[in-house]
Amino acid sequence: MAVKERWFLPEGIDEVGPANADYLEQLRRALIDRLQTWGYQFVSPPMVEYLDVLLTGPAKKLELQTFKLIDEMSGRLLGIRADMTPQVARIAAHKLRNQAEILRLCYIGSVLKTRPICQGTSRNPIQLGAEIYGHPGAESDVEIIQLMFESLNIIGFNDQLVLDIGHVDIFKGLVKHIDLSKQQETELFSVVQKKSTPDLIALLNQYTLSAHDRELLMALPELHGDSTVLQQAHRLFSRAPDVVKAALATLEEVAQLTKKRLPAVKQHFDLAELRGYDYHTGIIFSAYQASNTQVLAMGGRYDGIGSEFGHAQPATGFSLDLKQMVTNRPTEPTQSVPIRVKWCDDKRQHQVVSELRQQGKVVIYQLEETVTTPCHQLVKQNDDWVIIETGITQ
Repeated sequence: MAVKERWFLPEGIDEVGPANADYLEQLRRALIDRLQTWGYQFVSPPMVEYLDVLLTGPAKKLELQTFKLIDEMSGRLLGIRADMTPQVARIAAHKLRNQAEILRLCYIGSVLKTRPICQGTSRNPIQLGAEIYGHPGAESDVEIIQLMFESLNIIGFNDQLVLDIGHVDIFKGLVKHIDLSKQQETELFSVVQKKSTPDLIALLNQYTLSAHDRELLMALPELHGDSTVLQQAHRLFSRAPDVVKAALATLEEVAQLTKKRLPAVKQHFDLAELRGYDYHTGIIFSAYQASNTQVLAMGGRYDGIGSEFGHAQPATGFSLDLKQMVTNRPTEPTQSVPIRVKWCDDKRQHQVVSELRQQGKVVIYQLEETVTTPCHQLVKQNDDWVIIETGITQ
């Protein structure tokens, strides 16, 4: 390997330099502190687990995203986590199952993916999230959504925020009612996700459907926009299966409650949004800025989580990539001006430096002869050490 190649990182793997790393750590602490004020207990799952445990239940979908290795101690196959959510669900179902009927947990940590989720994204994001276990109602969904936007506010995203919201049971209920095969369901899922009307027409021509069922499926890709979408959906689904009408009612309830809590956040409804279709069981949502379609945070409901660990329970939560947030932050963080002091063997100087650091000040011993960067200077005046403001020190 050439010397210059030793500096290369694998494709999709990135690192964080001093300025961003410092800001990231400040945000990490501020976000966890805020989550804890809401009653969320902090947990820290391991980076590596036995593969069969890591990929239990709905987490099987992560197999292709999971790096695998052999445990030299047991000979068993290990996996490096690609998502922390299943790990937190295991902790909630197994270790904390008797702690409370409603359990709130939060977490943060690095994850590793074999491939980026989409082009240009990191394969080693820093995932932060919060989950509520044990409550099936709209109130917990609203709490999680509110907490998601509070987290974005702390990071610095305050303007033009949009909540994109849907419900997977609308599509699932229609598919079950029409009684499609698994292959047909997969084909329909792919076409609806693309919102391609010509492809949807061509696909439905291959199925034996009633005119009413065909009308419902054809309408799905068009049901996105503001709250008028819900009015259209109520008319279209008036004769739909009960599960579809119940999903629509839940979606409307969550949207109305969220609007009262977050009046400044614009709401966008998408009844054909099926992200996490194999995982989520109800409300799904994401946050972005009106000026940029890049998703900032996402989440949803996944009832029945923990059943593989012997304790099924309803759950809802959100997560975001904190490293991505720091890289794409809307404003630069305020940098504190360091205090420089020339090194000398003075007891009082050492005492003052220690006191300043305890106050959270950055104090740097000046080892070089000349400093040409803006700073404050700790100097001795009248037998005491005082701080003077200066642009350049000599």
